[in-house]
Amino acid sequence: MVSALPIIPKAEIMQRQTRSHSLSPVLVLLAFSVFINYIDRGNLSIAAPMLKDELGLSASQLGILLSSFFWTYGFFQILSGWLVDRLNVNWVMAIGFLLWSAATSITGFVHGFTALLVVRLILGMGESVAYPSYSKILTKYFPASQRGFANSLIASGLASGPAFGMLLGGMLMARFGWRSFFIVIGLISLVWLVPWLRWMPRGPGLVTVEQKEKAPTILEILKQRSAWGSFVGLFCNAYSLYFLIVWLPFYLVRERHFSMDAMAKIGGAVFLTQAVCSALCGRLADRWIAVGASRTRVHITLMVVGMLGTGGFLLTSLMAGPILSAGLLLLVGASCGLSISSTWPITQTLAGLRASGRWTGLQCAFGNTSGAIASAVTGFILERTGHFFWAFAVAAAFCVLGVFSWIFLVCPVEPVVWTRLSPVDLGKADVELVGGTEMPVWNAVR
Repeated sequence: MVSALPIIPKAEIMQRQTRSHSLSPVLVLLAFSVFINYIDRGNLSIAAPMLKDELGLSASQLGILLSSFFWTYGFFQILSGWLVDRLNVNWVMAIGFLLWSAATSITGFVHGFTALLVVRLILGMGESVAYPSYSKILTKYFPASQRGFANSLIASGLASGPAFGMLLGGMLMARFGWRSFFIVIGLISLVWLVPWLRWMPRGPGLVTVEQKEKAPTILEILKQRSAWGSFVGLFCNAYSLYFLIVWLPFYLVRERHFSMDAMAKIGGAVFLTQAVCSALCGRLADRWIAVGASRTRVHITLMVVGMLGTGGFLLTSLMAGPILSAGLLLLVGASCGLSISSTWPITQTLAGLRASGRWTGLQCAFGNTSGAIASAVTGFILERTGHFFWAFAVAAAFCVLGVFSWIFLVCPVEPVVWTRLSPVDLGKADVELVGGTEMPVWNAVR
């Protein structure tokens, strides 16, 4: 059986290793794209007070606008996952980026509730391509030994976007107006497409798949226990993240009575801490695995510690004094970074190249509904109680639920094999460059 494996010339192995090193610009561009992504999706929350007064919106209309992004963003994840598995992922990513950047810029020109609603729905459609594309690109072009850091760098861009929005976006809007901020950010973002078209990855990548083999269907993915575990796990992870993005500024100003400047500094520091911790934990995960630890042990350990830390520090920050509370919120950011750094390495390991796009699309479609739910539930709790205690408690409870999902539904973190290969077909098996050696990717069906 072993003799059926194709012999890969040393020159070709060296060529593939060189190609993997040349993907550094691709990784930087992906990280910067998610940075822009999270500025664009969160800037309406920062502009909400000015926008409400200028357009005379009611509280219910403002709530609809703030949540409308998630309607199309979640629904279109399924379509985007299908597209990146069937079409050229580089162009799917480019078209989606063009659509969401244009929607951001156009927001600065529109007037009235209906026009704003339409633009926010288009923004969600465009941004839905991002994470399915990231998973497809990283799975196809990056060796498994490098994906921990690659995913963590993207997670750092995720956290840096809200940090920039809170720290600088509010000050720039106060000085130049919310319309100018949207127009300029959208137009500047379009410049990203120039280096992307120059450096986007090309060729078959590090993993090759027999063309006759079809990608798993959505139904096949939904039959996997680990898929549902990752869906629920992302929902629980994302609930606390969106809770912080949407409600942290309001909490710091109204509940803790910080000034707007202090709020911007604390909120920005929380997400910057998350960004730094994501990058460090991704590198730690890669090195931990390199010395012999299993992916299950590494990624589930980081996930569990991160989620328990997020929930625990959220509750303790609520009960501490103002100064100590700010310090504990930094630990919340660090814990979020720790768990987020392992989310997508787990998914990409489970799904593999053949299902990474569709699996990620389904996972994001399910998981990101927490954005709309966290916004609505927190608002309802505040209206009924007048305080944030139960809102924080709900976020912490979802963190605990997420721990159970990752441990009991997802484990072990091993590739799902979608079709059994006969000994004759083993020579055509998926292969991946691991440590300079071509290794077959096949495991027993779980």
